[in-house]
Amino acid sequence: MATGVFDLLHPGHVYFLREARKLGDELWVVVARDSTARKFKHEPIMPESARFQMVEALKPVDRAVLGHEGNIYDILEEIRPDVIAIGYDQVHNEERILEECRKRGLATKVVRLPRFEGDLVGTRKIVRKVAEWLALQERLSEVERAKPRGAADQPPSRRRKRNT
Repeated sequence: MATGVFDLLHPGHVYFLREARKLGDELWVVVARDSTARKFKHEPIMPESARFQMVEALKPVDRAVLGHEGNIYDILEEIRPDVIAIGYDQVHNEERILEECRKRGLATKVVRLPRFEGDLVGTRKIVRKVAEWLALQERLSEVERAKPRGAADQPPSRRRKRNT
């Protein structure tokens, strides 16, 4: 089992799910509800229904489910995972997950996956890059609007050759 918000899918997500898939016979992915994303990470850009559809369509995913509202650990009773994969940057505490599993009679193993090295591997990084790009486009537009329309900007006129 793997969990996450999966807001603005990126190569880091694909790596996480591929590596999680290697840990068992099938991979169930719990997509965080909008309320859970707000509580633990940030206001989601994509609504939970869109994030769910995107994750469900990914090749490493055998089954995707939406998480529960409220207690994020309640889903453990339904899925009963043998292994829970957590990403290197997820705020989850391995001991807390193991404790919640034991409360539910599960002998689940928790594996924190290594960091994926790459550019734009986080939603915040993608948003920052888009914001920088938009700011640059706005600045270029301002420069273009402020450009004087003098003779130097006019294309050279064509001169006719006279036959003499």
